Amino acid sequence: MQRLNPSPAPDEYWMAKAIQLAAKGRFTTSPNPRVGCVIVKDEICIGQGYHIQAGTPHAEVHALVAAGDNARDATVYVTLEPCSHTGRTPPCADALIKAGVARVVVGMTDPNPQVSGSGIERIKAAGIAVTQGVCTEQARALNPGFIKRMQQNLPWVRVKLGVSLDGKIALANGASKWITGAAARRDVQRLRAQSCAIITGSGTVIADNPSMLVRPEQADLDNYPLSTVRQPLRVVIDSQERLTPNWLMFNDGHPVLLVNQHFRSGFSQDVEQCQLPLSAAGKIDLHLLLAELAERGINEVLVESGAGLAGAFMANGLVDELIVYQAPKLLGDKGVSMLTLPDYDQVSETPDLKLTDIRHIAEDIRLTYQLAVDKSS
Repeated sequence: MQRLNPSPAPDEYWMAKAIQLAAKGRFTTSPNPRVGCVIVKDEICIGQGYHIQAGTPHAEVHALVAAGDNARDATVYVTLEPCSHTGRTPPCADALIKAGVARVVVGMTDPNPQVSGSGIERIKAAGIAVTQGVCTEQARALNPGFIKRMQQNLPWVRVKLGVSLDGKIALANGASKWITGAAARRDVQRLRAQSCAIITGSGTVIADNPSMLVRPEQADLDNYPLSTVRQPLRVVIDSQERLTPNWLMFNDGHPVLLVNQHFRSGFSQDVEQCQLPLSAAGKIDLHLLLAELAERGINEVLVESGAGLAGAFMANGLVDELIVYQAPKLLGDKGVSMLTLPDYDQVSETPDLKLTDIRHIAEDIRLTYQLAVDKSS
């Protein structure tokens, strides 16, 4: 049991605990959101839990089981509005009502149209007090992909780049191993692990023959809640249909979505092919691809590719987050630039980025940017 830390804002204190719990599911919950729950009575935590995997009990159920009969007249802190519909599990709103809790504190309303306020209304109708909007910003930060998929029918897109101090991703001859250090590469493994899908292009496959799997021995996935590490779906864009079935990732027993114009024979049963039209630029339409992935329940996408494909995502305004691992190396003016972007006529036409995080990863620096909404400043 955990006693309340003296605080002028106890709701924020306990919601912060629920948010910490929810983060434990960041590698495993998709397509479901990450949710944490804490149950408090007489300033003591009597039960807590978080959602681990789709099809298994939700955070509220884990916490209620831990609390047992003590849940009656207790206060429940949950990062996301309790569900009110029957999916693969029963409604959590009903479970809270049945347990006889006195109050429910909610971090954010569920963006899922199947819920979207109905869980809160059901709880209120049962005579249970509801407090909303506690630590909402932090609660939203747990699930950028789920929120975007529910509201825009698109996944959250991260582009990852490993660059030199002078902004190059490879030498002029194409050599790029290794620009960043081992610690940065381990950090990328964690990025892969929390992603539902990894997108790359045929050029990267031909140049590097990568697997793009999560390597658990490198990822430092402490307290991973499942016995086997979940592998993201590898999505390979092959606009010009250059790839043959013999590449490594097509034969390692893990799923691949090969995106092209025409169905091609000879690939293993682990390779699903998806035909999409070309854009005006003669490339696979990236917006249609992201919409297709959202339809498949993909919340978060990691783009690991060359400068061309990464630049195309950026130029088309499809990037939510740009993550740059910058190494203390200089590759020279003939090296390969980090992004291939169009020739802009005015500075006002260029993408504006907002630096949201900066941290040392051993000898390298990880810079996280989001696209700025307001360009007026």
